[in-house]
Amino acid sequence: MVTNMNNVNQSKTERIDIRANSAVKQLLQEAARSCHKSVSEFLLDAGVTAANQALADRQKFVLSDEQWAAFQDALDRPAQAKPNMKKLLSQPGLLD
Repeated sequence: MVTNMNNVNQSKTERIDIRANSAVKQLLQEAARSCHKSVSEFLLDAGVTAANQALADRQKFVLSDEQWAAFQDALDRPAQAKPNMKKLLSQPGLLD
């Protein structure tokens, strides 16, 4: 079940307890302040976003017969050389 951010702002009846060390708590408080949110709001928003991302590849999607055939055709095509991609991946990046 994917939850959008509208559902996050509905009446809250459940409680989630977490423990963190002092440094993590301070970090979360600072981040929440920077977003003009309470720590609870910040964690809930971030948690829902992370949960939706973690589950995104497990969601069901439906294709028409025509779309399924096009998808199968794309999968069955032989791989093609991508010289620009090879060049890009062989060069050091900004963080290297």
